[in-house]
This record gives sequence, structure tokens and C-alpha cells, in this order.
Amino acid sequence: MPSDPVIIAARRSPIGTRGRALAQLRVGELAAPVIRATLADAEASTGAPIDVADVLLGNCMGPGGNPARIAALAAGLDPRIPGGTVDRQCGSGLAAILDAAAAIRAGDDRMRVAGGVESASTAPVRSIDGVPYDRAPFAPDGFADPDMTRAAEDLAAHDGIARARQDAHAARSHARAREALAAGRFDAELVPLAGLDHDDAIGGAERLLPRLPALFPGGTVTAGTATRIGDGAATVLVAPAGSGPGLAIRAAAVVGCDPALPGVGAAPAVQAALSAAGMSVADISALEIVEAFAAQSLAVLDRLGIADDDPRVCADGGALALGHPWGASGAVAVVRLFSRLVRGGAPAGTLGVAAASVGGGLGVAALLQVVR
Repeated sequence: MPSDPVIIAARRSPIGTRGRALAQLRVGELAAPVIRATLADAEASTGAPIDVADVLLGNCMGPGGNPARIAALAAGLDPRIPGGTVDRQCGSGLAAILDAAAAIRAGDDRMRVAGGVESASTAPVRSIDGVPYDRAPFAPDGFADPDMTRAAEDLAAHDGIARARQDAHAARSHARAREALAAGRFDAELVPLAGLDHDDAIGGAERLLPRLPALFPGGTVTAGTATRIGDGAATVLVAPAGSGPGLAIRAAAVVGCDPALPGVGAAPAVQAALSAAGMSVADISALEIVEAFAAQSLAVLDRLGIADDDPRVCADGGALALGHPWGASGAVAVVRLFSRLVRGGAPAGTLGVAAASVGGGLGVAALLQVVR
């Protein structure tokens, strides 16, 4: 039986709030420097040149044209190296990593660059019969198809998640991110771009949280408990077992859930991945769950039996503080686990989980384990 693939390098750009520092960079320009840095780290780790078989990147709202191929060429990779773009919406970056691992697990033991990229600032305006629209449908006619903000409000009402609890969760995310930024815990993973060397949303809404109005009449979700949409990229190098220290991909799951409440999708995905490995939440030392909305994150934690302030979850802040570059966010979660566990010196065998809930009713999760 093939052994589990291992992530031996992981880098990301800073996340720039849409319309700010990274607004002039297209998807290829965001991803190419991150790919180069990831490959340089992998070569330093292995002591040998990296033979790349493919570049797989998640992307949701880009201009088409296969952004992964464009990024591979922009990064200076040999034109014989192909590229493929994955769309599982907010789970795309993590799904691309799992696709790369699946290819290696199936017997093709060449290394692959995988991750995600999103330029919300340069996303094209789309239209049907000349009428612009913000997004494509997440579900066909006959199914509930809320946008993610409406879905977060519906989920908060469905689960009885109060405004104060959501505010506290967002404040905690910002506080943790501010502390991590001051301590330099992001430095080794970041590839500065366009003069930006940190995630620019950190602390932005923290002091305003109690005063922000609800986004819907009588609702509880606010601009402060919804993440800032961002521009950014994150990539990892997925290699065969034994290629070096890193994070082995022990199990993974992609699941569906009710499209009316898509924010809960990460919970059954995490449960499925843990079940496949014979593990439980109690065995996990670090979790990175994409925080698109405080209500969504809290609903997932409730279903997993995890306390709101559990220090294992987004220990350095999550997307509520760092920002949310849709197609890259799942890969950002993996890069963060790599920093927390591999760069952070966690002993071999330590387990981490990366997960995302996805518009349309999906969940994506991976169980990762430190190897030395």
C-alpha cells in the first residue's frame, strides 16, 4: 500500500483586504512569488532540486484561463509542467492539496505544488444576457441558495448563536492575531508582495465590534463578525512519504450538507476524516477552521464539541482577523498548521486538522500529522 504523502514546504502571501495593497496584482502575479518561495524552501529541506509534476491551485472568482497554469509559467517553471485549477469555492485551496496528495497516493510519486489563489480585487464582473451578477448559483432551482452572509444569519438563528457570542469570537480572533503578529509567528510563512508584509485586516474591526449594526433587520451578524474579503495566495509542496520532515496527510474528507445551512459543512467533514483514521477530536493538537463568519465557526465548534475559546483552534487568529481570499483560504489553513506544528517544533506524531465550510453545502477537511 502507498504511504501517506507529506507536505514538506508551505508558504503564503500576506492577505490584503480587497481594494487595498494587493489590488493591482492578478492571480498569476499573486501566486508566482509564493510558488517560488515554496520550491526554494523544499530544495533547502531536501538538499536537492525539486522535480515538479504539476501545479494545482484552487480559485473561485478569477478570470478563467486556468490560473494555475498561468501562475506556473509566471513562476518560471518549465513549460512542460502543466497546471490545473480546482473550484470547490471556499474549500478550493484545501481541495487542490488533497487532489495532489491523491495523485501521489495512487502511485505517481512525483512532487506537486498545490494550494490556492484569489484576487477579489481583479475578479471580473460576470453577467447573463448583459445583466451583471455577484456570483454564480451555489445550487439549482428548487434548492435553497442563500449567499454566505444570509446563510450565516440563518445559521445563527437556527442554532441560537447570540450576537454577544459572535462578537466575542471575532474579538478573540483579532486578539490572537495581533499577539502572533507582534511575536513574529507569521514571519517565516509570509512572502511579502507589493510592499505588504502582514495581513492588513488584523485589528481593523476589533474595537468597533459592539457598535456595528446588524447586516439584516433584527439580525445578529455584523461587518465585524463577517470576514474581510481579501487578495492572496498560499501553496505547499506535496511529496511522497519519506521526502523530508513536514505534515503527512493521514486522512481527508469532502462531504455535502444542506445547501440552506452551508456553514456547518466543516463539522461532518472533520468527523469523517477523523473516523477514517480512527481518531477523535480529543486526539488533535491544532485546528485551523476557515472563519468566514463567527456564527459559522461557532456552529461548527458546537457540532464538534469544542469550546469557543479552545486554544487549539486558530491559535494565532483565523480568517475573521487575517482575511478571506476565497479560493486560497483552505490552503492558508494548511500553511498555518505547518507553521504552528512543523516550524513550531511539535514532536513527531502531533496531529492537526484543516477544514472549511463551503457555499452550496459542502465541507472539506484534512487530518495532518507531524513527521520528523
